[in-house]
Amino acid sequence: MLRFGRPWARKLGRPSVQGIRFRMGLAMAAALLPILVLSGVQTQAEFRRQADDRRIDLQLAAERSATEAKARIDSTVVLLQALAPEAAGFYCEPRLTALVSRLDGLSALQRYSATGEPVCASRSSDSERPSAEVRSQDWYQRLRNGEDVVMVRAPDAPESLIVAVRSERPLGAFQGAIAAVIPLTALQPDIQDPALPTGSQAALTDADGRVLVATDTSTFAIVDDKGATWTRRAQQGQAALFEARDAKGRRHVYAGTNLAGRDLFVLLAAPTSGLLSWARLNPIGTFLLPLAAWLVAFLAVMLLSERIVIRWLVYLERVASIYAKGRFSVRPVQAEHAPAEIRTLARTLGALGETITTRDKALLDSLDEKDALMREIHHRVKNNLQIISSLLSMQQRAVTDPAARSALGDTRQRITALALIYRTLYQSEDIREADSRTFLTELVGQLIAGEAMRGPLVTSSVEADALIIDPDRLAPVALWLVEAVSNAQKHAFAGRGGDLKVRFKVAGDTSVLEVQDDGPGMGDRDSTGVGRTLMSAFAKQLRGQAEMLEAPGGGSIARLTFPTPEAPQAGHSTPPSRA
Repeated sequence: MLRFGRPWARKLGRPSVQGIRFRMGLAMAAALLPILVLSGVQTQAEFRRQADDRRIDLQLAAERSATEAKARIDSTVVLLQALAPEAAGFYCEPRLTALVSRLDGLSALQRYSATGEPVCASRSSDSERPSAEVRSQDWYQRLRNGEDVVMVRAPDAPESLIVAVRSERPLGAFQGAIAAVIPLTALQPDIQDPALPTGSQAALTDADGRVLVATDTSTFAIVDDKGATWTRRAQQGQAALFEARDAKGRRHVYAGTNLAGRDLFVLLAAPTSGLLSWARLNPIGTFLLPLAAWLVAFLAVMLLSERIVIRWLVYLERVASIYAKGRFSVRPVQAEHAPAEIRTLARTLGALGETITTRDKALLDSLDEKDALMREIHHRVKNNLQIISSLLSMQQRAVTDPAARSALGDTRQRITALALIYRTLYQSEDIREADSRTFLTELVGQLIAGEAMRGPLVTSSVEADALIIDPDRLAPVALWLVEAVSNAQKHAFAGRGGDLKVRFKVAGDTSVLEVQDDGPGMGDRDSTGVGRTLMSAFAKQLRGQAEMLEAPGGGSIARLTFPTPEAPQAGHSTPPSRA
């Protein structure tokens, strides 16, 4: 049974963007995106609704803040209208002075004739009186032209407000005016209204939007032209709401209302709401809830896809990777606890492993049987060649002609080399190939040992690189070596013995086999004999070249150069071995 630890979990911790989990999460995120978009639209609508409510609240607060000032102005107008019909008399000044002293918020009272001359006035400081010369002033001309009530800033006292009422004769002719002076501080709107946003400011302005008095004058230093147009909207009964920046660059929401007639207005200002202001805390809450639901759904899909699908796919992938390595005995038994589709896939994968195991067993049995047959064939071929070699040896002993004996000896050595090939093959682990190092060492030993009892002593050494060679290439190499050794025995060692060196080197794509003797050298050796002809033929079979060279220290070298059949499988060389 296959079990997995933490490695597959670590693999799941790094999901690919092309994986199932990511794609399922992306699909779920796209499916839930309309809900998030709808929430955003609703939140934006809530932003706008609250902004409108805030403007309305600011407008209502402006009207409430002007209530006290309106009441003071209205009471002053009523008082002036009540005093207007009274004619000027000896007690005019005392009466006006008494009224000023009893009424809060009044600084002075004064009558003017139809020609604009003062008739009488309350006793007060000169700075609080209306100007003695008023016939040329705008407010007086407006009363003369038919207006009933006029309110303007006092020309001689900018911190005061003049409220003037028209006085008429019984038939409606202009008789003069009665005016009252009210300090602007007495008309300052109240900004302590709990409904006002934090940081709100209030101001009184004239018809042109010029500030008469304000709690913070910098707030009402409006830099654009909105401050000059809102008073006209307020006079026409329209909502005087707008946003603008003050002289310091701060953005405010302004709400204005008409205080009295067309001369006096109240203007309130509140800082615009930021992202985390009181006006947007609730919309953010309504947006965060759908966003949190979207995130929870996304994470749930990612987690469930991992628990239900991904981990089982990783499990089956691990099983498949084990199958790819040739281990088909493993079965995905843990997948029995997976969903039905995964179980079906696991059973199919298990059946595939079972089928491959059965087929491999049959193939391996067939290969073993074939291998045994091939070994038996090689063994019998080797035995037959040895029988032929023994027959030739018997025939060689019976022949008295030296040339015939030599020919039979050469043939017997060639057959012995072929027999050694088959013996090497059936004794090796793989009957389809042999190690050149082992084969060359044994072949040279047999060739030298076969002639050891028939002449002087010949020593040999073999230095060979390891190279795996198939039988088709091993046979011409072995036969070439037989001819080279036989040539050395006949010409270099005849009657004297000597030392034979065999070297086999693999240098990349080229292999070189050399047979060196310490004899008299090339001398008058026949280059057209049967041995030299066979050596050239064997070299051509290997697509190589055979040549005879003089050895540097004396003697000769037979060299075979051919393309390397395969790359070396073991070490490069072995120390020389002596026979």
